[in-house]
Amino acid sequence: MENSAQNPYALDESQIADPPTRFLSKLRYLGPGFILSASIVGSGELIATTALGAEAGFVAMWVILVSCLIKVFVQLEFGKHAIHSGETTFEAFNKLPGPKFGKGSWATWLWLLMMLVKPLQVGGIIGGVGLALNLLMPAVSVTVWVCIMAPIVSLLIFGGKYKLIERLSLVMIGLFALFTVACLVAVQSTEFAIAGADVATGLSFWNGIPLAVVGVAIAAFGITGVGGDEIMMYNYWLLEKGYAAKTGPRTDTPEWNARAKGWIGVMYWDAFLSMVVYTLMTLAFYLLGAAILHSQGLVPEGFEMVRTLSRMYTDSIGSWAETAFLIGAFFVLFSTLFSALAGWSRLFSDAFGAVGWIDFQDPKARLRMIAILAWFFPVLWAALYFFFEDPVWMVLAGGTITAAILLLVLVGAIHFRYKRLPDGLKPGKLYDAGFLISVIAITFLAGLAVVKSVESFSSKINPDEKEHVQKKPES
Repeated sequence: MENSAQNPYALDESQIADPPTRFLSKLRYLGPGFILSASIVGSGELIATTALGAEAGFVAMWVILVSCLIKVFVQLEFGKHAIHSGETTFEAFNKLPGPKFGKGSWATWLWLLMMLVKPLQVGGIIGGVGLALNLLMPAVSVTVWVCIMAPIVSLLIFGGKYKLIERLSLVMIGLFALFTVACLVAVQSTEFAIAGADVATGLSFWNGIPLAVVGVAIAAFGITGVGGDEIMMYNYWLLEKGYAAKTGPRTDTPEWNARAKGWIGVMYWDAFLSMVVYTLMTLAFYLLGAAILHSQGLVPEGFEMVRTLSRMYTDSIGSWAETAFLIGAFFVLFSTLFSALAGWSRLFSDAFGAVGWIDFQDPKARLRMIAILAWFFPVLWAALYFFFEDPVWMVLAGGTITAAILLLVLVGAIHFRYKRLPDGLKPGKLYDAGFLISVIAITFLAGLAVVKSVESFSSKINPDEKEHVQKKPES
């Protein structure tokens, strides 16, 4: 991953560099946010967002927009903290006020507890990868494809190289984004064309959301845009990209403040441009689901998830598009699998360091643990998929837990902003107003998501009590 002389997790004056001042020069340092986008698009956009559009129609579009836009303030607070302090996520969490149990803070242990459920989400993703490949090549079963994909993603991640993760994420997300936007344009020439009134309905907060789809809407809030775990991952990508190392150890001198502001400014562009990408992708998926699937009473679920999703493309472009969709679906789901494994292997290694099980600051120990986890998690995700065999439910259940993690992340962001941010880096009143709105909205919606997650598990355990959304009657 890195040698001792170029360890991005260790700050020293030898790595200090002035931030770029020209926009084109700043583009060279973008990337951390787009790794998050690769993780977001597969689970949130392809599955959860289209499921919401299929069930709710256009009326819940504003939920998706709010979800994408308001969480970025929390992401920025985590990013700023990583740059000016050089701390990893759990180094920072271990300094939150409150009790400690052993070496780990209450926040670290609570996160580890919540992550017992979170693997369901990525288990649904690896199942989706297997379903897509099975439809492309039916001679190979879904089970076999999942067993093939698990070690492949491990092989790509266990070496821990940042540049490979960044480049593959950009390629996989870019190709599928172009295809999805093309489909959105093509649907306008079909019977499923999206009218201005449909969009206006989707942007009308006061229209309300049908009670039957409130649970899906709340889960989608947890999983679309940057989720709690993606925000926590952002620190590692910023550190490994070199933002903190180039800023240097904190000295509170005018020179250090100028460097810190400069690199934080580059990070703002990274977060903003990646937000634009995943917001546009989210809207495209949602509109396709609402226009094509909802109008026909189709809801992606179970083993038919990928085939149902493909209707967004075959019904808008033609039957030939199914193969293209399946190839695209594979890449977008695999990109989530890939970036999630890269992030999880770092998150858990860092958490294990925070509770005293390993020395995360030792490059050899860190790389060894990342490699071990890179092989462990795909096996776990595959096993969960084989047990539940319901990718949509698994992804949505993981989404609600993501919302619970978001509440924990919110506590960290508030502490970073008001207790640990150096005076010379404090933002203006407009930024603080946006941050406050973000805090209030996330607290309310993520709180609801936690409640709904309990109901979701209850319905899975007791299928007879599970709510069924009535499909639109055929004309």
